[in-house]
Amino acid sequence: MTKTKISPFKHEYFLGYINQVLPQFVKVHFPSSVLLNGFTHFGKEFNGGLVGSFVVIEGDKYGFLGRITELSLPESERLSLNEKAFQTSDFHPTGKIEILLSFDLYNPFDVKKGLTAYPNIGAKVFVSSGELVQQYMSRFGVRNGEEVKEPPLLGSLVSSPDTKVKVNLQSIFGRHCAVVGTTGGGKSYTVSKLIESLIATGNKAILIDATGEYSGSYKGIKSINVGNGENIFHYSQLTIDDLFFMLKPSIRTQMPKLMEAIRSLKIAKMLNGSDITYKGETVKIEEGNVKKENAKKKPYDVFYYKHIGTIENGLADFDFTKLAKQINEECAYDKGTHWENIYQVDVSYCISLISRVNNLANTPEFNQIFGFQEVKKETDITNLIDSFVSIENTTDSLLRLNLESVKYDFQVRETLVNAIGKYLLNKARNKDFEKSPVVVLIDEAHQFLNKSIKDEYFDTKPLDAFDSIAKECRKYGLFLCIATQMPRDIPSGTLSQMGTFIVHRLINYNDKEAVSNACSTANKNTLDFLPILGEGEAILTGVDFPMPIIMKFDKPTIEPDSSTPKLN
Repeated sequence: MTKTKISPFKHEYFLGYINQVLPQFVKVHFPSSVLLNGFTHFGKEFNGGLVGSFVVIEGDKYGFLGRITELSLPESERLSLNEKAFQTSDFHPTGKIEILLSFDLYNPFDVKKGLTAYPNIGAKVFVSSGELVQQYMSRFGVRNGEEVKEPPLLGSLVSSPDTKVKVNLQSIFGRHCAVVGTTGGGKSYTVSKLIESLIATGNKAILIDATGEYSGSYKGIKSINVGNGENIFHYSQLTIDDLFFMLKPSIRTQMPKLMEAIRSLKIAKMLNGSDITYKGETVKIEEGNVKKENAKKKPYDVFYYKHIGTIENGLADFDFTKLAKQINEECAYDKGTHWENIYQVDVSYCISLISRVNNLANTPEFNQIFGFQEVKKETDITNLIDSFVSIENTTDSLLRLNLESVKYDFQVRETLVNAIGKYLLNKARNKDFEKSPVVVLIDEAHQFLNKSIKDEYFDTKPLDAFDSIAKECRKYGLFLCIATQMPRDIPSGTLSQMGTFIVHRLINYNDKEAVSNACSTANKNTLDFLPILGEGEAILTGVDFPMPIIMKFDKPTIEPDSSTPKLN
């Protein structure tokens, strides 16, 4: 992008003088109320001194960009005002200016991180041109020495609709992003606009579509419908913890038997039906099950310790249909060197676990998602994710996982999304995204990110895969963008890792506090605008944004299906 020469300080744009300097803001004196009026200069319209308007302040060493947050009249003039004074503009207002950033006087685009200086009393205040603000926004997130490319157009400033907001996507997603706002605030349109911008700039994105509203024909989209049995996340790609979430074994009696059964079935799978042998001793494997009753332990133990890395890989890669029977086999009485007969007391302790295993294998809600009675296919979701994120994929830009048909029963949705998160987390740790970064967008994130499973037998287990992604995966090239209408329901640890916030209208006090606590760059003056933001309007703020931006997002080319049915 061509670097434009701009002079921020022009006599024609003069507003007034600084008359008070405080740590959080400065106050300005307007010599005449006429200076507050809007005007046109060289065909461009300027708002003048309205609340929300941008101004520049000419200091001794630095210039300052600020926003007018308050206008008032001195007490002496307020008491003597009359109609004639208003008609002749014979009064002298004052205003409060929130300083947003400082810049080099001789190179206005050299923005200083933080406020290292303040303007002096008597410093001149000028109306800021929209072009200057636009140039600043387009450089947010660009490091020194990096080329400033033309960023995508997202919308326009609320205070100046002619000033376009073009923002580098690295500054939005590079430190994770949260899109929040109440229903009807334009959150879904913003997510759709961000998706289009990612695709247009040649990036890849995975969209977890909780309700099916992003069904439009985006360029390079690959849609996967989950929940109807067409595409499954095969159980063999789940972690052992994921399986425990669903089976809920009791800690003292059932969990050890379940762990041993899983180890045995992994060994049976590795041997592909062959018996376990060692120095003339044999442990039989019949129909995929390890027969432990009245068997010697030595062959089993030798094989286990020889392949312990593969067996203890944390994945549920075994034949689930054999699990109930294998749990029964694990109830053989352990004598140290061998197993004796099945101990019926242990079997009775495991009856409820065996029942849950059988129910899991025969529950349609689970089978249509995890395929407990199927073999892994090429259309498995993990295979499709691998294919999509690979460098060889140059045609698909958006992988949409449509969860519209996934049931809400048995915490299937939460378990599925957490499993997808764990799979992506492991790929990130293996550095699969370093050469091909991916943004994962989660719609209705409050349904998935603050969940745990607990009952009378099973201790609380957090579903925290995306919490781990937020904390450690930025450096691996896996970026997270969550969208929610209830930020208070997002774990504070996850929310605090969001480097960028796009905040639409928020009314609930707890929601505003959640954003305020997680987003240090959004000061009180800016958050005061939250309850009055219109549809599509939002505050854009973050680590790479030296100043908050109050903007209105353009409508996306492909609108999400988020309309509300109308009553007669």
